[in-house]
Amino acid sequence: MHQWAPGERERHLAEIDEQGYTILEGVVPDDLRLELVERIDRAMDDAGVGLGTNVFLGRRTRRLFNLLARDPFFARVPLFEPTLSLAEGVLDEGLLLSSLTAISMGPGQEAQPFHADDGSIPLPRPHVPLTCIAIWALTDFTPENGATRLVPGSHRADHIPRRGEVTDGWVEAVMPAGSVLVYDGSVWHGGGENTTDERRLGIVCNHCAGWVRQEEDQLLALDREYVAGLPPRLQRMVGYSVYRGLMGHVDQVDPGTWFDPDRPSEMVWDRIR
Repeated sequence: MHQWAPGERERHLAEIDEQGYTILEGVVPDDLRLELVERIDRAMDDAGVGLGTNVFLGRRTRRLFNLLARDPFFARVPLFEPTLSLAEGVLDEGLLLSSLTAISMGPGQEAQPFHADDGSIPLPRPHVPLTCIAIWALTDFTPENGATRLVPGSHRADHIPRRGEVTDGWVEAVMPAGSVLVYDGSVWHGGGENTTDERRLGIVCNHCAGWVRQEEDQLLALDREYVAGLPPRLQRMVGYSVYRGLMGHVDQVDPGTWFDPDRPSEMVWDRIR
């Protein structure tokens, strides 16, 4: 169990509130970090994960989504006390695990466009925190290998980054392996450029507010074979769909296509090149 120093948790929460992010340096034990690296590499190989196919996913980057389904060992990440405690402070104790993804950024990867992780949610900005994300540095994050770039205070902006919009007010989340970057999902950010000959490996643990869901959990209540016999519109309504091309995907796949392989995918990745 992590032991906070007096006032330490409050200081990190204040930083997230004021600048949109904070860094917990060296909090991940080295044995846990190394075990995660080994299991991620094994899971990526087992799944045959290739490089991304567009500028956002990264054409020199491998991503493995849905880690929790790959190996129960990955349950240690969303339950890790320091980061979970901060996420609960930003959201509340009823938060949900929204996604758990491993990202291996290879040599030659270009900088990712600035974006906000809650950019698919069409609410006036700024708004109350809807998501809180923790990026685990499983290798060093340096200016040379693509440390995450962030724009301090951008979680209070009145819009998300527009296509091609660039700012010169960004900073880099430079941190040693075993550190964790925690940020409000409204913060403008993006992976940097990897100019080294080594990969930059991390885990992204995305939490969302517990109220961002249906009142009745249709996905748990309804058997998939039963849903297959429902009208396509109702299939979408109970959750076999993606919202704005992203929210609700399964391993980058629109689950609505499971029932009809001829149905066009609504995934945003299938429209970006």
